[in-house]
Amino acid sequence: MSATSDGYAGDVAARDAWDTLQAHPAAVLVDVRTRAEWSYVGVPSLASIGKETLLVSWDDFCSGTLVPDFAGRLTAVLEEKGVGRDAPIYFICRSGARSRNAAIAATAAGYERCFNVESGFEGALGPDRHRATPGSWKAADLPWIQS
Repeated sequence: MSATSDGYAGDVAARDAWDTLQAHPAAVLVDVRTRAEWSYVGVPSLASIGKETLLVSWDDFCSGTLVPDFAGRLTAVLEEKGVGRDAPIYFICRSGARSRNAAIAATAAGYERCFNVESGFEGALGPDRHRATPGSWKAADLPWIQS
């Protein structure tokens, strides 16, 4: 699948991303949240399928500004892991906004199959002002760990 008119391969549900990560040896998951989120909220765990979640921040937790050269940092991590430009790459953040931007940036950098996990790791705020709303990684009861 190539880029859509939106500039990336499209949005997918967390469960669909998990299924492809399990079935496709070259598929990878990139978490673009901040170090604080990884530490205090948790990280998707791919250990049960013999993979690791790649951590490449999109923005800075303290300032809220974009971290410079996302595409360059991402490329360095993907090359180090031997990920080809045609591999399915799934991007995840808290609710799907930053990861969508990351999928667009990665597509512009030459990666062919960049997907956004549409509801992210925790999802949008629910009426109770809590996250883990339907469609998110956590709400889909997919594996994750917390330090």
